Amino acid sequence: MVVFVSRARVILCRGPFRAAILLLLIAALAGACATGGAKKPPSGTLQPDKFLFEHGTEALDKKRWIVAREYFRQLVDSYPQSPYRADAKLGVGDTYLGEGTAEAYVLALNEFREFLSFYPLHKRADYAQLKLGLAHFYQMRAADRDQTETRDAIRELQTFVERYPQSELIEEGKTKLREALDRLGDSEYRVGVFYYRVHWYPGAIDRLQALIKRDPAYTSRDGAYFYLAESLEKMSKPAEALVYYERLLKEFEQSEHLEAARRRVEELKTAQAAKSNGETR
Repeated sequence: MVVFVSRARVILCRGPFRAAILLLLIAALAGACATGGAKKPPSGTLQPDKFLFEHGTEALDKKRWIVAREYFRQLVDSYPQSPYRADAKLGVGDTYLGEGTAEAYVLALNEFREFLSFYPLHKRADYAQLKLGLAHFYQMRAADRDQTETRDAIRELQTFVERYPQSELIEEGKTKLREALDRLGDSEYRVGVFYYRVHWYPGAIDRLQALIKRDPAYTSRDGAYFYLAESLEKMSKPAEALVYYERLLKEFEQSEHLEAARRRVEELKTAQAAKSNGETR
């Protein structure tokens, strides 16, 4: 009996069908081996490096990561003077990014770092720097987990934005940088809110003030303003609290904290007025 396992089902083959199935399997495997991998440039090819680059690019577009990488590797290793070599080096990095595994991301980082080391002034150095940042970006963890990769992504994406402000890729770089900064901000914000909820107001104030100072454009800073102001109130610092309530109202037209912030502002201003009148008398 032959057991044939596919992704969809298991087929049990007996009797006269066994030999036929085996032959079909052997033929299929042989065909896959013959056509699945990268080919060497045919003998007599006038531009073998171009052949490898074009076939590698075609495989990359089809997300055939291993095949594309084999073509690009052939070019990089065999044609050091080729005008396609630098792009092929980037192609190798792209195949690893495409695979999307933890091991592949490490290899992608190495490829893009090597490119920037070998070709610092190349016209596609901006691309390599962006991809270096993305290799970290794609490994970022949730806000309540370790943020090492997030910090690495921020570092590399900031380098991209600062070094290549005229790049055609600048908008993508800025968008990804903002997302990475927000991920780190969310991590710090959660800690600040936790401290507030367990009534450790000095810890909440320190964490939330540091977040706002480090990243004044943090997307969810409305919440940071609100819980910072609440914590300052709890610490009997109403004047400082009022500053953050008012910043929330000024900078955000929509926020779940708007109504509460408006009430707090009215209450604090009323209390300030009453205190002022009492002191005057």
